[in-house]
Amino acid sequence: MPTYEYEILDKAGKPTGERFEIVQLMKEKALTKQPGTGKPCRRAIVAPKIAGKWSPIKAKSTLSNKNLERMGFTKYERKGQGYMERVAGKAGPKSLGGGE
Repeated sequence: MPTYEYEILDKAGKPTGERFEIVQLMKEKALTKQPGTGKPCRRAIVAPKIAGKWSPIKAKSTLSNKNLERMGFTKYERKGQGYMERVAGKAGPKSLGGGE
């Protein structure tokens, strides 16, 4: 379900600068009053939030273990106090710390 942004209107029907977000089905009609307060509102026109080149969603897939290994990197993750295990890549020891 998409998240819609609404702006609060004054008595003359002009935006006050106050906004709120609400999750609604696409088939639902736009709100005319803010839930809870009853203030008049209208749906705001805003740019869509899409996963672009530098978005957190894109960064997560770029830094995935599979992608790092494919690019020749080695990645270690902490598995305990003073102990790390290799989770991506083939170079280097299988684990670090822990008396090795």
